[in-house]
Amino acid sequence: MLRYLRSVQKALPLASNALCSTPIKQSLSNRSLASIILVRSYNKGPSNSLHHETRDSLMTRAFSSNAIPSLKEVPKQQIGAVLHNHGGPEQIQFKEIPVPEPQSDEVLVNIKYSGGDWPLSVKMPLVGGHEGAGIVVKTGSAVHNVKVGDRVGIKWMNGTCGQCEYCLSSRESICPDISLSGYSVDGTFQSYAIGNAAHVTPIPQNVPLEVAAPIMCAGVTVYRALKEAGVNPGGWVALPGAGGGLGHLAVQYARAMSMRVLAIDTGSDKEELCKSLGADAFVDFQKESDLIGKVKDLTNGGPHGVLVLSTSAKSYQQATQFARPGSTIVTVSMPADAQLNADIFWLTVKMLKICGSHVGNRLDSIEALEYVSRGLVKPHYKVQPFSTLPGIYKQMSQGAIAGRIVLKI
Repeated sequence: MLRYLRSVQKALPLASNALCSTPIKQSLSNRSLASIILVRSYNKGPSNSLHHETRDSLMTRAFSSNAIPSLKEVPKQQIGAVLHNHGGPEQIQFKEIPVPEPQSDEVLVNIKYSGGDWPLSVKMPLVGGHEGAGIVVKTGSAVHNVKVGDRVGIKWMNGTCGQCEYCLSSRESICPDISLSGYSVDGTFQSYAIGNAAHVTPIPQNVPLEVAAPIMCAGVTVYRALKEAGVNPGGWVALPGAGGGLGHLAVQYARAMSMRVLAIDTGSDKEELCKSLGADAFVDFQKESDLIGKVKDLTNGGPHGVLVLSTSAKSYQQATQFARPGSTIVTVSMPADAQLNADIFWLTVKMLKICGSHVGNRLDSIEALEYVSRGLVKPHYKVQPFSTLPGIYKQMSQGAIAGRIVLKI
C-alpha cells in the first residue's frame, strides 16, 4: 500500500497540465437526451448532501432503462494503446490485443469514451486509461446487479477486497488490495475493458457517455473533496486552481451544494469562465499583491473550507494562512516533491484541519453523476480520436492542453 501511495504521488503530477488547464466550453444543449432516470431522491431543505439509500436500490433504479442497445458479437481481438516500458509518448504502441474474458465477479465493457492520463504503472505491459464510459457486453457467472446493455463507467478504482476495515467503512479508496485502472490492471485505452461488477458506476440515460467519462475521475474527485471540506450551505469554499480541469468542476459542484465559491487562478479567460459557472468572487493571484488579505476580506475572515487544486506548492502554504479558524484544508493536487510548510503555532491556534482526498467511493460516483443528470454540473471538454493519444501526451508535457480531453475509442 505504501509503495502504491508513493508511486501515485510521483506519477499524478505528470498529468496535471491536462487536468488543471483552461476548460474548453462544449455545449450540451444540442444533444439528444433519452428518458431521464432519477436514481436518487434529493434533499429539498437547506442541505449540501443527498438523502441516503442503500446502494442496491440505487443500482437497481439506475439500471432500470428499457432502452438496451443492439449489441454485435464480441470480437476475439481489439486495438489497445499499450505501454511496454516506462517512458514518454514514444513508448505507446497501438497494437492488436486479445479481448479479455470477465471472471465470475466482473463485467466486460465496450468502451466508447475514455479520459486521458499518463500511464505510469508497476504493471508491464500496460493498457493505460483510468476513466471510461461504455456499454456492458458480457457479464461473469456471479454477476447479478449489472446486465448486458447497461451503460456504465469504469473508474481509477477498478476493484477492492470488500472485506477490510476500509471497505466496510466506505473508504475503499485506501483498501490495501485495491485494483487501479491503468495502473495495476489494464485500463480504458482499449475497446473492451474489464471492470469489477461491484465497482462499475451506472450512467443515467440522459447523460451522454462522453460527458460521463471525465466525471469518473475528475468529477468524483472534487465532489468527494468538497464533502471532506465539510462546508455548510452558505459557507465559503476557496478553490486555488479553480479555472482548470478539476477546478471548473469543483466550482459547479460547490454551487450545487449551496456553497459560496471564491475562485483563485490567473488570467481574464479563467476569471470569465469561473464567474460564468457561478463563482461568487475571483482573485487573480498574479495581480493581487496581498493574496492572503484579499481572500480574508472577500470571505469576511477566511473561507470555511479550502480545496487545493493548483499544481503550485505555494498554494498549500497560502491556504494555511488565509483559511478561517476551525476550517478544513483538503489536499487534492500533488505537485512533484512538494512539502506542506505550515506554521505549526498558527495551525494549532487556529485549530485547522488538513486532510487528503484523491478519489471517492462507489456512492460518491453515483451522486456525482446525478448532479450532471440534473443539469447542475456540465463538464467542459474536447473530444479527440483515439489515434491522437501520443500527440496529446506530448502536448501535456508542454503544458499546451486546454481543458479536459476525452478520447473517442
